[in-house]
Order: sequence, then structure tokens, then C-alpha cells
Amino acid sequence: MSTPEQDDTVIRLRGPLSADVITAAAEQHGVCVRPFTMEVTDSDTGAVRYIGVPCGSTVDSVCAPCAKKARALRMVQCREGWHMSTEPIDQRGEPTSDQRAMVEYRADLVAAYRESVEAGEAGHADELREEIRTVDDELHAMGVRGRMPNPDGAGKRTPARSTRRRQDAPNLPRRKVEKRTVGREYAGGYRPSMFVTLTCDSYGPVRGDGSPVNPARYDYRRAARDAVHFASLVDRWWQNLRRVVGWDVQYFATVEPQKRTAPHLHTAIRGTIPHEVLRQVTAATYLQVWWPPHDEQLYGGYRMPVWEPDARAFVDPDTRQPLTTWADAVDQIEAPAHVATFGAQVHSKGILGGSDEAGRHIGYLTKYLTKSTGEVIQATTDAQRTHHDRLHAELEVTPCSPRCAVWLLYGIQPQGASSKTSPGHCKGRAHRRSTLGLPGRRVLVSRKWSGKTLAEHKADRAAFVHRMLAAVGISKPREDPARLVWRKLAPGDQNAPPRAHLLMHAISERITWRAEYERALLAAQPPPGDDPNLSATRPMAA
Repeated sequence: MSTPEQDDTVIRLRGPLSADVITAAAEQHGVCVRPFTMEVTDSDTGAVRYIGVPCGSTVDSVCAPCAKKARALRMVQCREGWHMSTEPIDQRGEPTSDQRAMVEYRADLVAAYRESVEAGEAGHADELREEIRTVDDELHAMGVRGRMPNPDGAGKRTPARSTRRRQDAPNLPRRKVEKRTVGREYAGGYRPSMFVTLTCDSYGPVRGDGSPVNPARYDYRRAARDAVHFASLVDRWWQNLRRVVGWDVQYFATVEPQKRTAPHLHTAIRGTIPHEVLRQVTAATYLQVWWPPHDEQLYGGYRMPVWEPDARAFVDPDTRQPLTTWADAVDQIEAPAHVATFGAQVHSKGILGGSDEAGRHIGYLTKYLTKSTGEVIQATTDAQRTHHDRLHAELEVTPCSPRCAVWLLYGIQPQGASSKTSPGHCKGRAHRRSTLGLPGRRVLVSRKWSGKTLAEHKADRAAFVHRMLAAVGISKPREDPARLVWRKLAPGDQNAPPRAHLLMHAISERITWRAEYERALLAAQPPPGDDPNLSATRPMAA
């Protein structure tokens, strides 16, 4: 028999680790469990302190509190823009002098970069390109939205192509798009909106678990290419829809994988559109991919193109002849390399704002936003694993962009190729086993959906809390940002405090904030007995 001392030892050994307890407490109070450390220096006093900044992950398995906050913010964004009855206000400000000066500096860098590329000065060109990326980051930090032009984009040659619609695609009526985003109001003051689901075409019969009935006849090549170009196909669908209905349709959409791993789109649309029109637009929408042919591989295995420093290009390992450049390959295109279309199945329904059904569909739209693509399409059977392996093998040899290193397998030198390019190995999301070709953007939101960016929605929520606290005399003064100098600490920095210290401090702050907010909520409620609906006696009949 064991002694009491031995039993106590066993209990202590089976107890949870302190780090696990701290993490669980942080998750309970909504504190980020993977913060990165920032060193903050007050330029006036010289005081230095260390602050844990939330990681901002949107994946539950990485950081559940941050993912929960991100999903809640997306739900607010979806709800505010779905059933708007007035046009959203364009809150874009005028460009500042600092922003214009930064753009001028970027233009000089791009000009110098192109001169270096033409002169064959690869090292100097790489340095300039890195500086251009730094300037782009600074512009975004200054509030500039949208992508800046690609430095390699100018001078790109595009062959003359017919703009006629394909003969196998039905024609669509075309109207001038009005500058309005609000849908029609029906009798009784109802202004419903819509929920629409679009899917990819069929590649062969599948079972209930999504695996193909006959893998040998399943079209994995077309499935892989449709997945890679799905985002562009969706953009084309929105363009066609706006031209047909004649007004600026706004949307909040999410892209999720089906059991067969093909992407499909769930979208909330402001306003109503006839179901037949949605089906016609879907049937008539297609995307022609004007890329060089990539059906037969010229290289693979141990026989790969090699980088020639003198020619600054990839060459054939046997003949030492340079590979076809991207520009020359594009000039030789005679037909599209791929044509992507949607499936025939289109699901659409009307939704009334403020109804329980609207709330359910908002939850459905954001259901999988806290899960990574690999977690959504987990394979649990041997047939599913084999299906995922076959599709991943096809995606590994499917180019994802003009800069993709997979082009070298087909004897074409991609844009921006250098000595660091590894033939056949691209870091794009489309080639990963965990994504299986799904686009990187899981949430697609039109610019005029709610009239606000995601950061502005977040600021609105913070401003609401500040107003609630100020109403009960609790003020949260903000420090002058001009006095503060922020520096992100690198991993392993000796000055960085332990993560447990950051979590404990954040937990203490969160408990204090919660108590203050609950105090403000109680103060905002009417005194007991003031509300006639809460009276214990029924009012007398008139």
C-alpha cells in the first residue's frame, strides 16, 4: 500500500502545468495567448516599458481569443451593411502632403529599379525592390488603401485578343451601372436582401464523403485550375451581375471548401435580384486564362533547368540554351490555356433585415472563419486521403501566377526569376497541402458594403465603450502617440519579459476593464420600478 506522502506526490505530478493554467485563464478572459512583445519608449521621459500586442490570428487553433474577436468583428461588418436603407457615406479623406511625397519617392525608386533590371544589375535591383516594399508598408501605415502598382508591371506585352464572347456562352444584356447600392423598397416599407451560394462545375461523380466514384475518370487537372482561378472567376461574376441589373451591387462573401475540396461561395447581397437573372448570369459567366500552355512538362525529377549567372536566366541543363521568357511565351499564345466556369447549381433566397433568419445566415457566413482550410477539409477515410493526395499532386504542377516557379517545369522562365528561384517549388498558398488550391482571401467584401473599413468598425466598438465609461465618470486618457517610439523585439531578445508575465498583466487589465464596463452597464439601466412593464400588478383596463 502507498503512504499518504506518496499519494500527495502522485497528485502533484498529475496536476496541470502553470503555463497551461495561465493560458486557460487568458482564454477565459479573452486575452491573446500568443502576444508579441513591443518595446515602447517615451521620448520625453526616456521611460521604457514592454507591452504584449495581440497576435491578431483568425484561426481558433492558433489563438482562440483573437480568432473569436475577429469573427465577431466580421459579423458586425456583415450585419451593418446587409440591409442598409441609405447610401453609405464615402469617408475617404483627401491625400495628404506626406502621402504625395512618399508616392513621388516611390516613383523614383521604380524608375531606378527598371534601369537596374535593364542594365542587368541584379543585386542593386533586389535592393531597390526591397526598398519599394518598405515604402508600400509605410504608405499603408499612413492610411493609404489598395495595392500599389507592381514595379514589374510596366512594359508587359499582351497579345491582341478578341473581346467577343465565346460562342458556347449565352449572351447577357448590358446596362449602364447607376451610382446606387441600395436595393428596391417594396410595398409596406420592406427592403429585403439576398443570400446566394455558387459552386464549381462537376469533375466527376462523387460519394457522400466527397471522394470520387471513379478516381481514374475524375478530372483533377480541371479541378486544380478552377481552384487556382476561382477568385478571378468570382470577380468576373460580380462585373457581369452589375452590368445586367444596372446598379452597383454590394456583397459580403466567404469562400469555403466543399467535401469534394472544390471551393464554393456564400454571399450576402444588399437588395434583391430575380432568381432567374442570377441563374442566367451564372450560366453566362466564364474566365479565359490567357497563359502559355502548361499541359506537358518538359522537366522534372533530377532533370531541372539551371541558373546561368552570365545570362541571368535559366537554361536547359543539356543544351545550355536559355528558356523561353515569359514575354515571348505570352506573345505566342493562340488560345486560352483554361476556361473556368461555375456549376449549374445556384441557390438563392430573400432575407428580411432584422429577422431571426438574417441572424442565422450571418452566423452561417462566418461559421468557418476561425478554422484554417486544412481543418475544414480534414480527411477521415482512406478514400478522402487518396483524393486529397491526387488533387495536391496536380496543384504542385499547376502555375498559380506569372511569377510562379512551376513555370520552369514547362520550359518557361517566370516573371522576376532569379538565382533564388527554385524550379518547381513555389511558396504560394495554392500549392500547399493544407489549402488544396483555395484562394488566400477567405472573406470578400465590396468597397461600399458598409462605408467603413474593418479597422473603422473596430474603432466604432472602442468608441462606444469609451462613451459608456465616460457616462459614469471613468476616463481613459490616451497618450500622445508622437511621444512614443515603438520597436518590435526579435525572438530571443534578452530584454523581452517572459510570456507568462505579459499574460498575467493582460489578465489583470481585462478583469479591471470588465468590472468598469459592467459598472457602466448597471448605471445605464433605469432604477427598479421605473419600468411599467416590470410591475408586479397588471395595469387597469381603460
